[in-house]
Amino acid sequence: MSRIGLIDYGMGNLHSVQRAFERIGTSVVAVHDSSAMEACEGLVLPGVGAFDPAMERLNSSGLAPAIHHWCQAGKPLLGICLGLQLLFEGSDEGLLPGLGLIKGRVVALPRKPGYPIPHMGWEPLLPAEPSPLLPTGSGESWVYFVHSYAARPSDSRCNTALVNFADQTVTAAVWQGAIGACQFHPEKSGDAGEAILRRWLAWLQD
Repeated sequence: MSRIGLIDYGMGNLHSVQRAFERIGTSVVAVHDSSAMEACEGLVLPGVGAFDPAMERLNSSGLAPAIHHWCQAGKPLLGICLGLQLLFEGSDEGLLPGLGLIKGRVVALPRKPGYPIPHMGWEPLLPAEPSPLLPTGSGESWVYFVHSYAARPSDSRCNTALVNFADQTVTAAVWQGAIGACQFHPEKSGDAGEAILRRWLAWLQD
C-alpha cells in the first residue's frame, strides 16, 4: 500500500480528505515540511479558501519549493479544489504567482443570470483527455463542486474533465505528467469521488 502525504499548510480540508482515503483502506500522513515528504510515494494538495493567502502560507512554510522539487522529480501529486488552482501560474482572485507547475491561469467563472456564484452542487463530468483519474470507459460521474474560479490551461490537452457552467464548459480536472488535480471535491462526491481516488491509488501502485 502506498504511503500518501497530505500537505498541511493551514488552508486545506484535511479531515474530510483523510477520512475519504481511510474509507478506501489507505492511511495518510500530514506533511508540514520537505523532510516529511521523503517517505511518501504520493502527495495530496488540498485547499479551501482564497488564492493569495494559500500561496503566502506555502511560501512562508517552505512547502512551495518542496512541492516544486517533488514534481520536477516526476513524483505523483493530486490537487483538490484550491489545490488545483495553486498549480497554475496565477489567478484572477489574487496578485501572487502560483506554483506554476502547469502553464495557464485561473479565471473567474462567467457571470450570467440564473447561474449563481459560487458554483455549488452536483454536476456530471464531461470527459476530455483520458487520464488515470478518468480513463476511457470510466462511465458517468456526478461530483460535488464549490468554486468561483476555474483553471484555464494554456494547453487544453491538460483537461481530463470539463463541467458545464453558464452555457460554457470550464475545467473540472487536469492531468499533466505525474500531476493530477480536481476542481471538485472527490472526498465529498460519494461513490464517484471514491472511484476517482481509487484509480489514482491504483495508478500509484502500478
